[in-house]
Amino acid sequence: MLILGFESTCDETAAAVVEDGRTVHSNVISSSVKEQALYGGVVPEIASRRHIEAVSAVAEKALAGAGLGIADIDAVAVSFAPGLIGAVLVGVNYAKGLAYAAGKPLVPVHHLRGHIAANYLTHPELKPPFLCLVASGGHSHIVAVQDWCRFNVLGRTVDDAAGEAFDKVARTLGLPYPGGPSIAQAAKSGDAKAYRLPVPRVEGKYNVSFSGLKTAVINEVHNAAQRGENINVPDMAASFQERIAQILAKKLLAAAADTGAKTVVLAGGVAANGRLRQLVNDGAQKLGARVYLPELKYCGDNAAMIAAQGYYEYLDGNTAGLALNGLPTLGIDYR
Repeated sequence: MLILGFESTCDETAAAVVEDGRTVHSNVISSSVKEQALYGGVVPEIASRRHIEAVSAVAEKALAGAGLGIADIDAVAVSFAPGLIGAVLVGVNYAKGLAYAAGKPLVPVHHLRGHIAANYLTHPELKPPFLCLVASGGHSHIVAVQDWCRFNVLGRTVDDAAGEAFDKVARTLGLPYPGGPSIAQAAKSGDAKAYRLPVPRVEGKYNVSFSGLKTAVINEVHNAAQRGENINVPDMAASFQERIAQILAKKLLAAAADTGAKTVVLAGGVAANGRLRQLVNDGAQKLGARVYLPELKYCGDNAAMIAAQGYYEYLDGNTAGLALNGLPTLGIDYR
């Protein structure tokens, strides 16, 4: 079954063709990240305008790259929540119009479910149940994936997401947007033990909090400036990265130990972080659990992951009509 998927929840306009939720025939991404970097983060209005300009072209390129026409497609999938609402609506409305004009089923896909499904593209043998950490710019969740379309949230951030914290700390340190890759690069030459950063306390055994950690870095930078000193950027980047990776890995592995999960999965943009991957892999081995990590090109936002999850949503009977609307917020465990 061939699914044409669309993704436009943030600053990537993407389209892809995926067969049976596993085989990628094309995966096209047009990103406004360089333009957004001028402002130190995503400007929703700019992102929406760039989606409008790019969505038709990425759709055409995805079909051409797969050597297919719209008549060959079995269904159209689109990420409809959560995300920047103006950006989300561009993809939703384009997908609705295309599906209606072509007489194809329309499949709504939750963005975080898509991130999890990115692992199906890298690991064809992977199937539920498993435990997954979904960490990105706007989300940090520990999710028990019970079935292809059944999810139970065990823990989540109570404030900032991990990716958001990376972006804000990078800006404080004078590093470019997006923060995750720039901090990881700076950390390569830094000492992760140079700065003692706090471990935020939070209610809920598997919940996380990063607002206080972000504030601690900002305070260190400001205090140093008041003393006429400079922060050692590589050392602070390494210390901050280490603390975030430790927090996420510890919570995920604790949930795995408590639930007896033997399959542990990472997903989302922060899943590209090498230190997090190492900590999770090492900890899971001690638990006798197998770790699945998405290929780096599928960690960030892309349409192949939406098309992959769209396949399973379609099989589960989750289709929509022209009344489908984009939503800025929606839990991954919605029914």
